[in-house]
Amino acid sequence: MEATALPAPLFHRLANAVVDPAVFDYWAGLINPLWRWAEPVARVVDRRPAGGGAITLTLQANRHVGTFLPGQHVNVGAEINGRLITRSYSLTGLPRADRRLEITVQPVQGGLMSTHLCEPARVGDVLRVSPAFGDMVLPATTAWAPGDRLVFLAAGSGITPFVGMARALAAQGMPVALDVIVWARSTEQLMRVDDLRALAAQHPRLRVQVVLTGPVRADVQAGQPAPHGRLSAELLPKLLPALHEQSDETGQAPANWSNTTVLACGPAGFVTTARTLLQPLARSFHAEAFTPQVLADAPAADAPPVQVQLLRSGRTLSISPGEALLPALEAQGITPPSGCRMGICRTCICTRVSGTTLASDTGERDAEPGVPLRLCVSHACTDLSLDL
Repeated sequence: MEATALPAPLFHRLANAVVDPAVFDYWAGLINPLWRWAEPVARVVDRRPAGGGAITLTLQANRHVGTFLPGQHVNVGAEINGRLITRSYSLTGLPRADRRLEITVQPVQGGLMSTHLCEPARVGDVLRVSPAFGDMVLPATTAWAPGDRLVFLAAGSGITPFVGMARALAAQGMPVALDVIVWARSTEQLMRVDDLRALAAQHPRLRVQVVLTGPVRADVQAGQPAPHGRLSAELLPKLLPALHEQSDETGQAPANWSNTTVLACGPAGFVTTARTLLQPLARSFHAEAFTPQVLADAPAADAPPVQVQLLRSGRTLSISPGEALLPALEAQGITPPSGCRMGICRTCICTRVSGTTLASDTGERDAEPGVPLRLCVSHACTDLSLDL
């Protein structure tokens, strides 16, 4: 009689009923630290300087991490001073069959995770790594038209998702014209720009420009003054002259913009400016901000405190409505799971049982009971009850 294998879903259900994942992880980890029953983890296998004080880490992921699209992020977690700290980082490499990942980390003053990864973390360390997430990825097309163009606008560490995207396009032979414009205070603060310039040397359709916002000085690499100034309507025509040539005498948007997709990443103010200037012009516009947006109608920092009732723990806290809920809770010793702190990964989601909140990334106020909210981008407008 021929033996028949159990279907995989049935096998996993039966195995989960008899296997304690924590026990399995402990004993299997003694043999190989990446062997886990279900937990996605990765081991640091290489670290190298990335410019601007940043470090690029190569991670060997286990099978639970899964694949990704260039431009997406992962949450990276490590135990620091007895606490699990989790932060989000863009993947800067390409998907690989051997499940190796690459992230670039810029140290942030006072940042627990960035400091840990840039300094004490060493080859061999094992980190928790989530499956990839994020919607700012390359357009889903395999047939670029001759006049199509991509424009990537990055400020500071906002360059990291674009490194992976540019490498993906280079692997395809650069099928579309690509402009990458990077803002930094000085050349010493640039990260991963040398990698992009190396790609540009191999692919004429890729153009990389650096714009400095600090004191005017000569670009040390090219020997010529770099463009200078913050993103503005006056600066854009100098950076993208072909796109700003008027196609007629009406003063309307040039026709070239109708074939252009713009992606922007950086602090909230930079992203807001990019959206204001380019969303009306471009065929499509996508952006991610790695700092919270400051809304005109957000609660003032000196507004009277509100009471936040945590139903599971039975605690009631007094917090400032001018601060997002996640850091306000953390300041009082409450550490719910979190990740990107930008409202993207949804790790910090919890249910609002009552009260009104304002989402800083959308500007929407919501008072519907029983609705999930993201603690990292939600401000309390009234007293709240949370399922925490």
